[in-house]
Amino acid sequence: MAAELTTHELIARHRPTLDQALEAIRTRAYWSPHPEHPKAYGEHGSLDAAAGKAAFDALLGTRLDLGQPGTDDWVGGEISPYGIELGVTYPHADIDVLLPAMKAGQGAWRDAGAEIRAVVCLEILKRISDRAHEFAHAVMHTSGQAFMMAFQAGGPHAQDRGLEAVAYAYVEQVRTPETAEWTKPQGKRDPLVLTKNFTPVPRGVALVIGCNTFPTWNGYPGLFASLATGNAVLVKPHPRAVLPLALTVKIAREVLTEAGFDANLVALAAERQGEGIAKTLATRPEIRIIDYTGSTAFGDWLEANARQAQVYTEKAGVNTVLVESTGNYKGMLSNLAFSLSLYSGQMCTTPQNLLIPRAGIRTDEGPKSFDEVAADLAKAVEGLLGDDARANALLGAIVNPDVKARLEAAAALGEVALASREVANPDFPGAVVRTPVIVKLDGAKPDDEAAYMSECFGPVSFAVAVDSAADAVELLRRTIRDKGAMTVGAYTTDEEVERAVQEVCLEEAAQLSLNLIGGVYVNQTAAFSDFHGSGGNPAANAALCDGAFVANRFRVVEVRREA
Repeated sequence: MAAELTTHELIARHRPTLDQALEAIRTRAYWSPHPEHPKAYGEHGSLDAAAGKAAFDALLGTRLDLGQPGTDDWVGGEISPYGIELGVTYPHADIDVLLPAMKAGQGAWRDAGAEIRAVVCLEILKRISDRAHEFAHAVMHTSGQAFMMAFQAGGPHAQDRGLEAVAYAYVEQVRTPETAEWTKPQGKRDPLVLTKNFTPVPRGVALVIGCNTFPTWNGYPGLFASLATGNAVLVKPHPRAVLPLALTVKIAREVLTEAGFDANLVALAAERQGEGIAKTLATRPEIRIIDYTGSTAFGDWLEANARQAQVYTEKAGVNTVLVESTGNYKGMLSNLAFSLSLYSGQMCTTPQNLLIPRAGIRTDEGPKSFDEVAADLAKAVEGLLGDDARANALLGAIVNPDVKARLEAAAALGEVALASREVANPDFPGAVVRTPVIVKLDGAKPDDEAAYMSECFGPVSFAVAVDSAADAVELLRRTIRDKGAMTVGAYTTDEEVERAVQEVCLEEAAQLSLNLIGGVYVNQTAAFSDFHGSGGNPAANAALCDGAFVANRFRVVEVRREA
């Protein structure tokens, strides 16, 4: 069938945005083409709030047919953390049929070149952006994020990360020229002259293994990095969070078709309840790239067993904030309270361990003992979440029973500085909503170390008493080195302590935020400017996003001829 989107149209429409993205990753300044505010949508083809909600409602209880080859069943079963059954069913693929079909279109996609692949990816992202309200409800009802967070993190912020990956992919692919004339002088004889052609070629089929908590935000970087570098992409969503990624695949397939490419370059691998197809897919010879976000155990398994593939993992870490002193005590407490509360601590970047000298800290309000700091932080969280409507808007819902079980067990680990409480959600009575728990532990006790040196994913944090700032710095180092960290925070007015913390983070490759007291939080990162993870400690073997994240998704093949 004839292409409905011409190359000229796509370049004219999206090259300016690509150029802005390229400039943004060069300068690291703030930039985003995707508005964060829900009211920004509703014009120029995008859905407004009412239309987006109606589109989501219309999906419930339906079959989402993607037109994929090899469909042998229809599967589903998602239940929202807010208590409603989605009832959407998805194609279950015969992989022996689907994978060859995915590879069939790679030649034409490879030959299209880096620029065309980039602008096709940007058209996909634009259509996703136009449906931001619909996606927000899909993310909310699969991840448990509150609506505003689902809208922003699941929509514009996820799209930013996808676009960022496309920009890096473009940079790496055009680093080598398409052609070169090579002339080597031979003295009195005629020179040796060759014409050389260089083509970025894909590795094969890429597999994206999605997560439950951030299906789009964590899924889009790998998806678009692989697609932009010429690979076909098979998306295997978490069984509790299929809908956002299934909608993404549907849009991608539509755009590819309209642009004259094979729709099967992007496909979905949904699974039956308990089927566990990730291991099977990950070790298939056709799968040459894997992007994974999730538990350390399965991430380690992938790295050890998917030997035929380039494996990019974001696993678990123990995020730490060192509190030594502050020039703005109220600002520090407010900032930390928000960081601990946002999305019920169900973020890979949420702080878990707060390292506080047992002798206390210096503040602009005078000295504060360890117990006072823990108690004042508890009060700050209580003040932030005291109103149930505000609490629901910040906390969202507990995503699965495992998180709830860890939260309930945490109180037995030590003295409770802040007890968790149940919050009713009048709009969704079936939602499980809990405020965070803060437990006091002693850094010198081996029994306590077993607790704070393990990731306790969810709304659980530990105020850990340490003997001194120097001891805190060394515990920070050991934590990053042994357990990994996606984020590190520190509060200090002491230049030597700041220098020591910074040196640890440089040596152990952990991203550091210092003395945050305003509207920027340690568990948030901005695409085009901040790196999510470093790839240099056990929490993740890749960063979102840098050149290393994309450069090994393709190879350059040279063809040379005598001129």
